[in-house]
Amino acid sequence: MQRRNFMKVMAFSPVLLSADSKIVKPQGERIASIIDLDKCDGCVNLAVPACVSACKDKNSARFPEPCEQIPEYFPRKIKEDYSKNRDDISRLSPYNFIFVESVKVDGRSVFVPRRCMHCDDPTCQKICPFGVISKDDKGAVDIDENFCFGGAKCRDACPWGIPQRQAGVGIYLKIAPKLAGGGAMFKCDMCKDLLARGQKPACQSKCPKNALIFDDKSKILAQVQKAREAGKFIYGDKQNGGTSTYYISSVDFKNINAAIAEKYGVAESEFNGKTQKVGRPHLNLNVPNFINDDAALVKSVLFAPVAGLIAGAIAVAKSNKKDENSAKKDKE
Repeated sequence: MQRRNFMKVMAFSPVLLSADSKIVKPQGERIASIIDLDKCDGCVNLAVPACVSACKDKNSARFPEPCEQIPEYFPRKIKEDYSKNRDDISRLSPYNFIFVESVKVDGRSVFVPRRCMHCDDPTCQKICPFGVISKDDKGAVDIDENFCFGGAKCRDACPWGIPQRQAGVGIYLKIAPKLAGGGAMFKCDMCKDLLARGQKPACQSKCPKNALIFDDKSKILAQVQKAREAGKFIYGDKQNGGTSTYYISSVDFKNINAAIAEKYGVAESEFNGKTQKVGRPHLNLNVPNFINDDAALVKSVLFAPVAGLIAGAIAVAKSNKKDENSAKKDKE
């Protein structure tokens, strides 16, 4: 990018935060999914649930490789490094974008695959001070790990704490290793590359029980309504203002959430985004949209001067990358 354009970007960096993270208007119909808990048996006959192994195989190239000596950074002293425990499938992590929660409810085993909900109005996207979270025309909410600083504001804003941080990786190491971020954030991206090619996400392709279904949102909503009319319980339709992920179960989600809370030693009445275990989300029925509840915090994050400068730098880097790719294509 030329110096003139660089100065223009830096001058309007606060605008970049809202413009760069704009939700793309869908060109066609958005995709949604159903996770049917009455069909999911947790793949108890397998060492690793099929959806989990499929996700790991599909995303292995995305898994972070941290530097050998992860630097100390201000103000936190805790480094979130999961690279030595990549095979842990009991929770979400930068190396595990989906896991299967298992609990007993009234003597019945209930298995709950957990991953990003791909919210209709994603709070993570709106609060990211660097504008690196997007929602594409299919409805997939994605973090650009190449430009993420790992500040974890997205995880703080997500009611379920879905994004997970890996220290010792990311752009912060090149710009401000002791002052900014602390790594990069990772999560499910709905296999958006497969969706773009008209294919199904990896987790659905390998599910032996057909418990995971992705389809046009209108078709998914029709199935959800049919399940509701049959007396099934629904989760994900109202939480956080609505999502693209719909859980269906004949067991009340209030009771499932209580069982999860008990499993992790938290009182059900206090089990929420602040008290849940990191990487092990709750199923609380009352999940208001974070942005609507704490607009002051959002503004303080989005208009922080440092964030504006860094967002400008990220925009420059992205533009340079696009210029390089265009130059390569011209040579070809």
